[in-house]
Amino acid sequence: MTRARYTQVSLDSTSYYHCICRCVRRAFLCGKDHYSGQDYEHRRQWVVDRLAVLVEVFAIDLCAYAVMSNHYHLVVRINQQQALGWSDREVAERWMQLFSGPLIVKRWLKGETKAAEDLKVQEIVDTWRERLHDLGWFMKCLNEHLARKANEEDCCKGRFWESRYKCQALLDEKAVLQCMAYVDLNPVRARMADTPENADYTSMKQRSEKIQGGESMNVPALLPMVDAENTETADHDTVCRFRLMDYLELVDSTGRAVRDDKRGSISAHAAGVLDRLGIDERAWLAHMKPRKRRQPIAMGTLEKLKEYAQNTGRKWVAGQSLVVW
Repeated sequence: MTRARYTQVSLDSTSYYHCICRCVRRAFLCGKDHYSGQDYEHRRQWVVDRLAVLVEVFAIDLCAYAVMSNHYHLVVRINQQQALGWSDREVAERWMQLFSGPLIVKRWLKGETKAAEDLKVQEIVDTWRERLHDLGWFMKCLNEHLARKANEEDCCKGRFWESRYKCQALLDEKAVLQCMAYVDLNPVRARMADTPENADYTSMKQRSEKIQGGESMNVPALLPMVDAENTETADHDTVCRFRLMDYLELVDSTGRAVRDDKRGSISAHAAGVLDRLGIDERAWLAHMKPRKRRQPIAMGTLEKLKEYAQNTGRKWVAGQSLVVW
C-alpha cells in the first residue's frame, strides 16, 4: 500500500535522504527526444536555478544532485536545528520569497498589528517554520514550479511527473557516501559523459570546478566536504565529516567498475581523478592533516557515560572508545 512521504522521514533516525522524481510516460525533462527531434536541453538549467533558490530559503542542505533526461536525483540533509534557530521575522521573510503570504503578516512585518493579531501571526509563522524544514514542501516547491514551466512551454495541461517523488532514508555515513557516488556517476553510467567531472548539471562537476578555481554561475549551494577551506569547519557543517579528496577517489574508483546492468563506465585508460583535476596531492594532503582530537566532555564506564548522556539531554557522549573499565 502506498504510504505518505512524511511517514518515511524520521529525523530521529537520520537527516539524510535520497529523492528521485521521474517524468510521466515519455515526457522529457531535459535532453533531446530522438522521436520528435525536440530539444529540451535548456530545461536542465530550470532545475538547477530552482534548487539554487530553494536551498537558500529552506533549512535543507543539498549534498549531491544529477539532472538526467527524464528524471533527477537529489541527496539532501534536513537541518531542523537551523530552522528552529531562525527568528519569527526571518521565517516570514524566507517563506514570502516563495509565496505572497496573507495581508496580516505583511502588516506585522511593518509593525502595524495589534496584540490580538500578533497571536494569529505567531500561529501562521509557526506553521511556516515547520514547512521550511519539511522535505515534502521542499519537493512540492521544486516539482510544481518545473511542471508549470514545462506544461506552459509544451502548451498542454495535466500531469508532468510520473508519481510522487521517491524517498530513501540514508541511515549511516556509508549509505550517504554510497548514494552520493551513485548520483554523481549517473551520467557516466548512462554514457552521457566520459568522467563524472565532465557531466553537466551535476554536483560532481560543480565541486570539481570549485577545486580548479572556476566560478560556477547560477548553481545551488552545496553542503561542503572537508577540504582546504573547511579543515576547521564544525562537523555538522560538512557532509559526514568526509574529506573531499577521498570522495573524489571513491567516485573515480567506483566509476571504473564495469556493471552488466549499466551502459557506461570510466575508461580504464583514463588518468586518475587528481591528475584530471590538476590537484597537487602533496599540497592537498598538507591541508588535510587530521584535526586535534577533542577532549572528551566526560570519562568513565560505558554505563556511566550512557547515564550521563541521558541526564544531560544528549543521545550519546563522544569518547566512548576511551572507556574506563
